[in-house]
Amino acid sequence: MEKVLAGCTIAIIMASGFEETELTEPQRALLKAGATVKTLSPDQGLANGWHGKGWGHFFPIDLQIGEVLGADFDMLVLPGGERSVGKLALNPHTKRIVGHFLDAGKPIAAIDQGIALLAQARKLNGRTLAAPESVRESIETAGGQWLDEPVVLEGALLTARDLEALPEFVTQLLKLFAESHQLKKAA
Repeated sequence: MEKVLAGCTIAIIMASGFEETELTEPQRALLKAGATVKTLSPDQGLANGWHGKGWGHFFPIDLQIGEVLGADFDMLVLPGGERSVGKLALNPHTKRIVGHFLDAGKPIAAIDQGIALLAQARKLNGRTLAAPESVRESIETAGGQWLDEPVVLEGALLTARDLEALPEFVTQLLKLFAESHQLKKAA
């Protein structure tokens, strides 16, 4: 596979309780495409994934979320996981980084409960998102439009409703990020 994302630095924001597959599948595809991928978290050292109906593996944290800027990264991935999203929603640095990406029009890919972090930034006016029903109210309160679709791509924002949409989500994520990277290189 061509390294279409060589030179890109991509942030994945997560905390213990993240949905393991929603992190590992995009991460694997991004690394294979040549991207530099950094995990950001308020957790120290390691974060524990959630797999199925119980705790999964531990994953290393590359950077503390309070010590980075959105400007340090080209693209953003927000995996789901109810426990992870609950912790991240309370962290002001999550809102700051997600807000930066939304304001700058930089590519964001969010899946399942991770979509709730987009609503936390309160910058969804006029945007259409696929999301689980449980996130619908927060999207609409933040000015966005909820769609009961597996995957929605609107501009630089890719959202996927749930784990069942993961294969299409990863395919669309690679396409969106590669197109954005090519545009940036051409500029």
